[in-house]
Amino acid sequence: MTVKLEEQVSGNVALLLFHNPPLNFATVDLLRVLADALQRQESKPEVRAIVLASEGKVFCAGADLVSENGFGARGDDSLREFYDQAIRIFACRKPIIAAVQGAAIGAGLGLAVAADFRVASAEARFAANFVKLGFHPGFGLTCTLPRIIGHQRAAQMLLTAARYKAEVVAGWGLVDRMASSGELRETALAFAAEVAENAPLSLLSTRATLRGGLVEQIRTTLAHEHSEQLKLQITEDFAEGIRAVGERRPGRFVGR
Repeated sequence: MTVKLEEQVSGNVALLLFHNPPLNFATVDLLRVLADALQRQESKPEVRAIVLASEGKVFCAGADLVSENGFGARGDDSLREFYDQAIRIFACRKPIIAAVQGAAIGAGLGLAVAADFRVASAEARFAANFVKLGFHPGFGLTCTLPRIIGHQRAAQMLLTAARYKAEVVAGWGLVDRMASSGELRETALAFAAEVAENAPLSLLSTRATLRGGLVEQIRTTLAHEHSEQLKLQITEDFAEGIRAVGERRPGRFVGR
């Protein structure tokens, strides 16, 4: 199914609402659609903050690694195409607030973390499940996650691959505000309005200082993550990890 995106602007806040059913999987097309929309909103002087939200019960279940070409790539290097679009998302110069409901897993966590702030419902769950798949973390998470929650907490998420409740990671700084499921989007829009009431040039300047060098760090990190993922993608453990997830069981890994 084609990715759907709704764009709304109210006052100085833009809402980007994406839908890629059934689980809002992160694909090349989804990231391209979002990056294009962010560029459009960046070109509008009246827009000072952006809310990124999704329809359905899941914010983003990550990349579909089970289906053949689940990335929806057009060339031989699906990961490269995927990360080229991710870099464009990180390059947006305006503040972004992600509204997270349900699961933000793997690349879905990476997408949520690409935003400046996260508003989550109590039902939200966050996981960096890469090692459970016999894979290396991606979407720049080895760079962005430690920046937000510190090295030790990031190591815990990345090396356990466990799912964490929103209320737990809110205490770590990963979630900035909590909301009931029925008020999630409204809470995110209100947060964005607080940001957007400020002087636009000051917002751009301050955000650029806070994120100084981040896009270049992301480029370097993604190049390394991409290289490691290509190595692990051909291992027996990766194949077993994919089978195990599809069969909803622990992986039987052999280190090959």
